[in-house]
Amino acid sequence: MLLTRGKQGWRLAGSRAGAHITRQPYIVKWLILGSLIGVAAGLGAVVFYTTLVLATHFFLGLLAGYRIPTPASEGNAAGSAHYIRPWALPLVVGLGGLISGLLVFTWAPEAEGHGTDAAIDAVHHRPRGIRIRAVIIKVIASAATIGSGGSGGREGPTAQISAGFGSFLARTLDLSPEDGRLAVSVGIGSGIGAIFSAPLGGAVLSADIVYSDDFNYAALLPGLVASVVAYVIFGAFENFKPLFALPAPYVFDKPIQLVWFLILGIVAGLIGTLYAKVFYGTVHLAHRLHISPKLKPAIGGLLVGLMALGLPEMLGTGYGWIQKGLDSQLLSLPLAIVIVLPLARIAATALSIGSGGSGGVFGPGMVIGAFTGMAVWRLLEPIAPGMTHSAAPFVVVGMMACFGSISRAPLAVIIMVAQMTGSIAIIAPALVAVGIAALIVKYFDETIYKAQLHTSADSISGKLRSGLPMLSAIGVAGIMRTPRLILRDTDTVHQAHGLLMESNLPGAPVTDPTGLYAGTISAEELQRMDVMSQAVQASVPDAAKQPGSTGHPEQRQTLNPGDGTEQPDGDVETGNSVSPMGGTEGAGAMTLNRIVDATSPTVQAEATLDMAFDAIQQSELQWVPVLDRDRRVVGTVSVGDIVNGYRKLLQVDTERLERLPRNIIIMEERLAANSSLVGQSIKSLGLPGVAVISIEREGNILFATAMSVLKAQDIIRALVWADVAAGARSIIRGEQ
Repeated sequence: MLLTRGKQGWRLAGSRAGAHITRQPYIVKWLILGSLIGVAAGLGAVVFYTTLVLATHFFLGLLAGYRIPTPASEGNAAGSAHYIRPWALPLVVGLGGLISGLLVFTWAPEAEGHGTDAAIDAVHHRPRGIRIRAVIIKVIASAATIGSGGSGGREGPTAQISAGFGSFLARTLDLSPEDGRLAVSVGIGSGIGAIFSAPLGGAVLSADIVYSDDFNYAALLPGLVASVVAYVIFGAFENFKPLFALPAPYVFDKPIQLVWFLILGIVAGLIGTLYAKVFYGTVHLAHRLHISPKLKPAIGGLLVGLMALGLPEMLGTGYGWIQKGLDSQLLSLPLAIVIVLPLARIAATALSIGSGGSGGVFGPGMVIGAFTGMAVWRLLEPIAPGMTHSAAPFVVVGMMACFGSISRAPLAVIIMVAQMTGSIAIIAPALVAVGIAALIVKYFDETIYKAQLHTSADSISGKLRSGLPMLSAIGVAGIMRTPRLILRDTDTVHQAHGLLMESNLPGAPVTDPTGLYAGTISAEELQRMDVMSQAVQASVPDAAKQPGSTGHPEQRQTLNPGDGTEQPDGDVETGNSVSPMGGTEGAGAMTLNRIVDATSPTVQAEATLDMAFDAIQQSELQWVPVLDRDRRVVGTVSVGDIVNGYRKLLQVDTERLERLPRNIIIMEERLAANSSLVGQSIKSLGLPGVAVISIEREGNILFATAMSVLKAQDIIRALVWADVAAGARSIIRGEQ
């Protein structure tokens, strides 16, 4: 059994499973991957929700003697009417910030701030790079921050859990760069959809949240699968009720109300813009403070605790206060307090999360929007004809307009809030408010998620498709190089560093003792670790040291994966030799298995150059290992290799086009199954006067090369000499 062989068995099993899954049709592939991500998202939501409930009970309940209100699906508890130990509240919130800061900045600095933005950044730049450690730290640190009273949302940690699992799948199953991005993106949406009991909203969020001005349709179907599975699992442990409950169904029967919702949209757009500016202004200020980052969240928490002495609505997630607003239980508050609440919540969130604390900004954005809607209703209700008798519709639409606009994901947030409140009828006026709010935020070019790209054209894959379209026509196998050096994870740092220096390489792939790929290592990292290792060895008595082999580069494979330059044939060794295992490690020596980068991107041998270029862009190196389906290193491909391969293709196609006559036409025909051209390469077609320029296969455009093989039902586009067009059509259609 593979799984009984330890880490090596898991690697091989994962690689074989990934190869099997990725060979499946699109629907089957994402039913499998989406379901796996959905299970992780649902269980992750349950784990974090339970952790947060326990943390809130401990910090606010036991230490501070205060109970926060809860929304309808969580019991609709009224919460404490006053503080029993008001002196303890700032200390408790500060303690939660201190715990969060110590955890994050000691073990996982990338868990700082709101997790959704980190997950979006991973989608675009390194979908394999979310560490499991960061996810665990994020869960604990966020529970401490929010549970102690810090203003943060629970969706950020949940999104990072499920996005982290998507990242784990990407590297374990060796998914392509595009599938890896989808896995992380789907993880974000399904995690948020699960924790808010809004599966459709979560699915749309998967496609809506990664770009500020675009929609990733490819993530929609996988997102639906993952979100439904996550929702069912979370609901089975908790409940299937909407998060909030409206006191009465909303009925849109007065068109004049659209004017008042339009005003709400204007205010919500301005408040949302202010939210982003204040939040990131606080982040910038916190980074400039010359104190330990571990202490900054504690200072922010202390200030939030002091604010909460006068405004308890600043504490925790704030969802219970939204429910009170929906139930008109906040009507007794003075108008001045109601107007101040959105601004105070912005400040509390900036201090709690912007100072370096851990938590989401989605939830606080909805609370800010709810308070904004309540304030606008209070101002308009006495003077506006046709105004709603309840503040609830304005509270709901305020949530949609404020956060839908500043998240730059208006469609997803509209659907999500409608599911969270069980109110579909509210969507008509919501479209007016959200639309105007989104235009205002777009005018200021703001977003609460700074990792978003504007459109898919700004992504690495989008730039490749538009700038170098023919990369998808060249296979990696045709241009990859035999690795000049393959290290074993049992090699010591000193041995590996010496080999890289002798070979003049910037890095090398690393395998386990059975030859399975384990990750990559850079010369820079090895140099740093070698200095540390030698310092440790120098402190050990000579009698305790044992000699070990340093290995010899001439025993290795000899093609440089990093510089993309041609190597003499005489430098290439046959076989797949790896570093020797001779000798025992000296005292203080560190082996590569402790520092190898297992998250570094790879590419499959059957992939095309656009996938390879995409993978290189996600890597800190200028090359990536090429693996076979058994996860063994069969080559490397660098930027130089890709450029050379692309240049050769352009040269061949240019020469082929120059030989065509001037009286040519464009022909487009579907290749019949009985055509004699099926199974032939472009080079062997034997059709004088015909230059195939592209092939459309199963909806994908493939730029034709001499080695492209035609298949039945391919749509062939070609430049054809007019005199031979009729004969060429007849052959393609299988008529002769």
